[in-house]
Amino acid sequence: MFNSNTTEKTIEGDLFNAFVEAGAISKANATDPKKSALVRCARTDKGVHAAGNVISLKLIIEDKDIIEKINSHLSPQIRVWGIERTVNSFSCYQACDSRWYEYLIPTHSFLPPHPSSFLGRKLVQHAQEAGDEEGYKKRQEEVANFWEETEEKHIKPILDTLQEPIKSLVMRALYEDEVEEHLTESAEPQACNKAPEEKPEVSTTAANQPDMVVQKVEVPETEAAANTATSNGEADGKPESEAKIEDVDKVEAPEESSSELEHKKNLEATIKQIRTAYSTAKRAWRISNARKDRVAEALKPFLGTRNYHNFTVEKTFGDASSKRHIKSFTLRPEPIIINGTEWLSIKIHGQSFMMHQIRKMISMIALTVRCGCPPERILEAFGQTTISIPKVPGLGLLLERPVFDSYNEGAATKFERGKIDFGKYEKELEEFKQKEIYERIFREEADGNAFNTFFAHVDSFREAQFLYLTSKGLDAIKGLATTRGKGKQDVPKSSGVDSEDEGGNAGDS
Repeated sequence: MFNSNTTEKTIEGDLFNAFVEAGAISKANATDPKKSALVRCARTDKGVHAAGNVISLKLIIEDKDIIEKINSHLSPQIRVWGIERTVNSFSCYQACDSRWYEYLIPTHSFLPPHPSSFLGRKLVQHAQEAGDEEGYKKRQEEVANFWEETEEKHIKPILDTLQEPIKSLVMRALYEDEVEEHLTESAEPQACNKAPEEKPEVSTTAANQPDMVVQKVEVPETEAAANTATSNGEADGKPESEAKIEDVDKVEAPEESSSELEHKKNLEATIKQIRTAYSTAKRAWRISNARKDRVAEALKPFLGTRNYHNFTVEKTFGDASSKRHIKSFTLRPEPIIINGTEWLSIKIHGQSFMMHQIRKMISMIALTVRCGCPPERILEAFGQTTISIPKVPGLGLLLERPVFDSYNEGAATKFERGKIDFGKYEKELEEFKQKEIYERIFREEADGNAFNTFFAHVDSFREAQFLYLTSKGLDAIKGLATTRGKGKQDVPKSSGVDSEDEGGNAGDS
């Protein structure tokens, strides 16, 4: 990441230290980058990569092998491609005309939500209520059989090996709401037909999505020791805010029997097995030309100048700075398959980008396609109505290169200075991207399953924020209270969807 913060390790700090060690910056200026007038063209934060970037500063260039010496003091993940002498007034931030970004996304991100998820059910329900059932089916026709075939081929054989009550509890844990309750249910068969008791809200990372990470959630001792609490927040006849438990430290949770522990262990193991089967099926899926065409069509509304107040933070429709210009938005014709997962590459060329803008653009595209949403919803996102667009993982985003055409054709030509052109290093850049960026992205996704987790959270988010993706459109979120810039229009951070901050990447850069 490019950052002048000296309290933590940064790419900018490593570069500056390498310049000093190579003799390109004098020892007198070695403690303060400002003395060398260091300016960055764009910064990338944690989880976001850069294949090509530019910094401008004053350097001592006396050694013809200075680039090799600088690189000798850098890790293989950081390379200096070249150094060009510029005019004295040059600032790479001010002189940059535009920037190219690339986003890599697994094709299974364009599969529809599971039919039993909250969003999956609402898509069908709202299509029926809006009289758009046939239109919705048409927009999903090329993936209409995916979940049915997956259930029959991969999930049913697992469920058929189970006996009651495990089978019923697994079904409830996968497809119903209160997962944490199912993990603490009694092993008696009659518990399968018993309505779950109402409890105060308990934070959990589990959700009613089959490919979510299901984990046991321990109820706090204060709740276990409390008298019965009703759904309106009262305990012992008192409002929840007034209810107290004396000597909380003395309260001990009842011990579980060995049979109960074994029951939970079997239940959790089975849920994990089914979750893995869903994930395997999604990774094995290959996008059709029809589905890929829908993705390509969803890129077109972004071309030109649009109002991106819904694609960033703390901006309103009336802010002049919310308007940004996209020069090019293209989909690589052929997907690539890495480690059994198919990926699409999307390239974006724009004059400048606001914080989170690209990740929200990609999110809107993916959500529109996977939800069978009418494509005009993207155009409505540029309108005055505030809508919630979560950020896709930063893992797939990389800054490919900044562009300096105006400087190259103007001052550089006039004063006979070297042009800033990454085309000179095309071969080295591609090798670097493949080894240090692409392979890292593919490896981290295989290990962390970030995209699957992101969309599973969105699908299971049980409030109305994302229902504009249904056939009811913006009418589905009428009256929904949203507060721009205070996080209320996005998925709560506890869900994991909105937990990463780009810290300026694609942000006013």
